Amino acid sequence: MPAPTPPTGLRDEVRAIRDAGRTSVLVIGAGINGISTFRELALQGVDVVLVERDDFASGASAASSHMIHGGIRYLENGEFRLVKESVQERNGLLKIAPHYVKPLQTTIPIYSTFSGILSAPLRFLRHGGGKPKERGAFLIKVGLTIYDTFSRDGGSVPRHRFLGRRKSLAELPALDPAIKYTATYYDASMHDPERLALDVLQDGRATHPGALAVNYVEAVSRDGRTVTLHDRESGETFSITADVVVNTSGPWTDLTNAALGTQTRFMGGTKGSHIVLDHPELLAATRGREIFFEHSDGRIVLIYPLKNRVLVGTTDIDADPREPAICTEEEVDYFFALIRHVFPAIPVSREQIVYRFSGIRPLPRHEDTAPGFVSRDYRIEVDETGEAPLVSLVGGKWTTFRALGESLSDVVLDLIGRTRTVSTAGRAIGGGRDYPRTASARATWIAANLPGAGGRAEQLLARYGTRAAEVWRIVSEDTDEPLAGGVVSTRELAWMVDNEMVTRLADVVFRRTNLAFTGHADASALTELADALAPLLGWDSVRRDHEIEDTLRLLATQHGYQAAGRAHA
Repeated sequence: MPAPTPPTGLRDEVRAIRDAGRTSVLVIGAGINGISTFRELALQGVDVVLVERDDFASGASAASSHMIHGGIRYLENGEFRLVKESVQERNGLLKIAPHYVKPLQTTIPIYSTFSGILSAPLRFLRHGGGKPKERGAFLIKVGLTIYDTFSRDGGSVPRHRFLGRRKSLAELPALDPAIKYTATYYDASMHDPERLALDVLQDGRATHPGALAVNYVEAVSRDGRTVTLHDRESGETFSITADVVVNTSGPWTDLTNAALGTQTRFMGGTKGSHIVLDHPELLAATRGREIFFEHSDGRIVLIYPLKNRVLVGTTDIDADPREPAICTEEEVDYFFALIRHVFPAIPVSREQIVYRFSGIRPLPRHEDTAPGFVSRDYRIEVDETGEAPLVSLVGGKWTTFRALGESLSDVVLDLIGRTRTVSTAGRAIGGGRDYPRTASARATWIAANLPGAGGRAEQLLARYGTRAAEVWRIVSEDTDEPLAGGVVSTRELAWMVDNEMVTRLADVVFRRTNLAFTGHADASALTELADALAPLLGWDSVRRDHEIEDTLRLLATQHGYQAAGRAHA
């Protein structure tokens, strides 16, 4: 097929960056940590440009387990600072981002009483070394008791509780009857990671006119203070001068630094894969809670309900960031074995998989440390040997993005001689502002802010939080037609293009909606969306067809998306 025709002219955001020609801070990499740093700097009134070679939050940030958690297992590695910060940030996100971050009841099935008691102290002393061993009730009880001391925060989440076999099976009758106990505690789930990242981004863009962000723009080289950028949409190359360059490109940090002319060996990421099942029996068996445990090989296992599907993960395998991360058939077999371990009477098959996804965690280089035991903490590296300091982020996780962004931006502020004037601690994020938290409050808010939305009101509130009021004012102004089975509409799609920098069809399918995750991204839906996007983005027929083909290819090759494969065939 012919190559797609590039759009005529530059996008407004790219043109603004090119015309400005300089900025105080250039942030490269728009995963959640780059976006958080961007917002922090924008709030201080700092001119900052954020560039991302793909779409916002499309790399490691899009491949998470959809959890906001304190990391109870990190206690055994002696990472008390990380656990304390994580649970504090988790409790904070429940308050400042309640539209996407929800309390998650979590149950650990336990098969022994004292297993792991001898190996755990050795792992603590060796900072995570030693042979993995499944934890028994005593060790889990100690860990959860310590966890509670970090987690309480005035009652944000309940304390943990232990049950014996009889009461455990009464609550979760499909569990393996061979269990001895269950332990139940609370963490939090993150229903729409990519949309939460967009909310953080929009807050930064809205707060300061000198804060500019753009997707599909790649940093390709650096000469002193000047970085050359390549717009992957138009093909144009241009330069920008910055006083500080910040590299937040996650697993690709070393590759980005190499492109900028600096050789580093900071990163040693691992691949984490997940599958999503359309499986009503397994969904019912979870009783609305996450089933979470550490497998005997040291990997974390989770099975939990999300969007009327069941998410199962995760693996922890050394990976090369230069290669695409793909969920393999061996990993699927591993997941099925784990499901049988916990719910032995519930059959699962590949036909029930509606989505697979895989990403590389931005972990530090770990040499001989087993992947499952590599620290999830972060550090900041500053290279001041050039004309402009190069700041590299090593590590980081979703739960701590706000605190990490604050720490990283404080380093940058010091480098440019500025001081912090605004704190984001306790500051509501995007659609979390004035979010209605009870059924009656939701009904009242919807009546006041989404008049005439009818059945779409709950969908809009779930997708945008209280930003839904702004969206609805635009959407309800003119004739609006449903697309992709009512998942989105023509006017809402136009709003996404104008306000959320949708550039490609895949942006909508994977990150602005749940079409791919829930298994609804078939060829018919993609064609409808591409037809609606074409006039909005100036696509000719060749570009439109390319977008459909490219998205189907991504679904089939990277996500093992059988429905798309059948529809395409």
